[in-house]
Amino acid sequence: MEILQYRKSESKSRWSSRVEGLSVFLVFCLLPASLIAQAHTNFIFNQFNASTLELYGNASFHSEAISLNGRFEFSMGRAFYRHPVRMKDSGSLNSTFSFSTTFVFSIVPSLSSQSGFGLAFIMTPYKSPKGFLPGQYLGLISNLSVMGKASSHLFAVEFDTSKNSEFADIDDNHVGVDLNNLISVESKPAGYWINNSQFQELDLKSGQNVQAWIDYDNLHKELKVSIAEGGLDRPQKPLLYMKNISLINILQEEMYVGFSAATGMIYEENYILAWSFSTNGISPYLNTSNLPSFVHRKSKSLNSRLIVGISSACGVLLLVVVGASFVRLKRKQYKQAIEEWEMEYWPHRFKYKDVNIATKGFQEEELLGSGGFSRVYRGVLPRNSLQVAVKCILRETDDGVKEFLAEISSLGRLQHRNLVQIRGFCRREKQLFIVYDYMPNGSLDKMIFGNPKKMLDWDHRYRILRDVAAGLLYLHEEWEQCVVHRDIKSSNVLLDSELNGKLGDFGLARLYEHNENSHTTHVVGTLGYIAPEFVETGKASPATDVFSFGILMLEVACGRRPVDLSLQSEKIVMVDWVRELHSTSSLMDAADPKLGGQYVESEMERMLKLGLICSNPQPEGRLGMRQVLQILEEEAPLPGFVSPFYLDESPVSSSWKSLPYSSRGTDASISMSNSLSGGVTA
Repeated sequence: MEILQYRKSESKSRWSSRVEGLSVFLVFCLLPASLIAQAHTNFIFNQFNASTLELYGNASFHSEAISLNGRFEFSMGRAFYRHPVRMKDSGSLNSTFSFSTTFVFSIVPSLSSQSGFGLAFIMTPYKSPKGFLPGQYLGLISNLSVMGKASSHLFAVEFDTSKNSEFADIDDNHVGVDLNNLISVESKPAGYWINNSQFQELDLKSGQNVQAWIDYDNLHKELKVSIAEGGLDRPQKPLLYMKNISLINILQEEMYVGFSAATGMIYEENYILAWSFSTNGISPYLNTSNLPSFVHRKSKSLNSRLIVGISSACGVLLLVVVGASFVRLKRKQYKQAIEEWEMEYWPHRFKYKDVNIATKGFQEEELLGSGGFSRVYRGVLPRNSLQVAVKCILRETDDGVKEFLAEISSLGRLQHRNLVQIRGFCRREKQLFIVYDYMPNGSLDKMIFGNPKKMLDWDHRYRILRDVAAGLLYLHEEWEQCVVHRDIKSSNVLLDSELNGKLGDFGLARLYEHNENSHTTHVVGTLGYIAPEFVETGKASPATDVFSFGILMLEVACGRRPVDLSLQSEKIVMVDWVRELHSTSSLMDAADPKLGGQYVESEMERMLKLGLICSNPQPEGRLGMRQVLQILEEEAPLPGFVSPFYLDESPVSSSWKSLPYSSRGTDASISMSNSLSGGVTA
């Protein structure tokens, strides 16, 4: 009824919008004529063509619209007006021009219950900067190290269809304003006001056409953003109304204007159907009456395919009968039986053929590492040339299936800059595969212990540990459920091209509701990192992860493994050795001698003491990851150090001595069921 009343009052609303537009136009008329003549940019597209727009990434022209991503997972696309738009007077760079734009877009999800990330209107000095990765950050930035930096010169209005707590998203259907940052300075749930009093929610990912209006008034320092269903007039009351906002430090003298979008594991189709833009004036009116609609495209396509299939059934049947034997053999080669749980845990599934091609048939030269019952291969996906790592579970034991389910159900739904992002999975008869981001710099342990070409310096070590702490905080407190990793160790910390730390291998992870007590399980993990209460009770918790992270901090600071049989007896167990050094006021003797003293002494001392606190045998003596991260970032002081409670024999020592001699490796993994369950070293 509200929509009906709103449509009946269209003429009144249209008149109001005309008056509003006239008032803004009069303001612009107060500007000097020479300034307007020099700066004015004005264009309108009720349909698009290649002569006036430039497309990047997976963007393409689709009929009369622009498709930013197509039907591709992990893709990134941009579409820009071909010429840069002048946003400042070259004679006076201390003031920006006002601008106005309106456009119609459509977001069509691939699945009714899930979607991709959405799209954004963007103003940037860079058309296609280097280092961009598909499937991340709406295609707005290349990596999070540039987020918040003034040099980004990024203005964007995001139409976000995915909630990411890392960027403080309010929900999975909102509109936000981004200034050099993916954390919006202002955001509101998607919708529009009817008669200035009644709010009508609007589902951005319904596939319906949505019109957006963005206006920046530099004279009054005001920004207005409105949206409505395609075909409706602009609402009188904007969805976002920001006062006292200056873009003087955001906009450069010339900027490219256009759109950006990215999809992740689940693709969505992002379309721009019409667009107009103007500086120092009101954007031209769009005729939305004849625009295409994508709402029922899938069902129509399905009906068309059904009709074609029925009409050609007789001919196809004959071919099928003749080639039945060949087809059966070919299918057997790439057999992929889909079971019910696969769709329940995560819908994205790679074809075995693609995974096989990506890894060159799982050749040995593509092998990155192995451990337990898994092997990891480097691969390049044939469809988009994306470098990935493919984890192959060698045999379908009960533990293997559980590991597989845990990894795809946890990592597959997690999104954080310090977690390795899963790309999807594949299953072929008795073989299980997980496809995730390839980390070109390998694992942290190899950078410290593997004789790398260049030794990992202290600054990078410290930053990597902060990265891992941030990832653990997200797992423990910031996601919708509490995720206990259960296998924190240096070989499960992977490094990207810029040596940012990312926690990976969620094969042993477990999910709990917040404030829920964990259930008794098998004791799994890697010797030297396992908390004593986990050995005693079999119950994992965030505190057991903190213990493992404490051992990791000591490992990185000392430059040695948690258990090293090649050392003297008093040094075999690292944590016991460091505790002894601390008790004799010789803590700094534990610092990695390979660093040659090239470290910040206060940071080294903080790391060693924090590592001892986190590896306290008593869980109540440890800190939470939020406090750990604050201390590492120097936002909170190190608490008054209290020597950990000592046992006659440390849990690490007693666990190591209880193992058979043949299993006493420096990176041995243990479980109560006597099966090796450590994460893959890649």
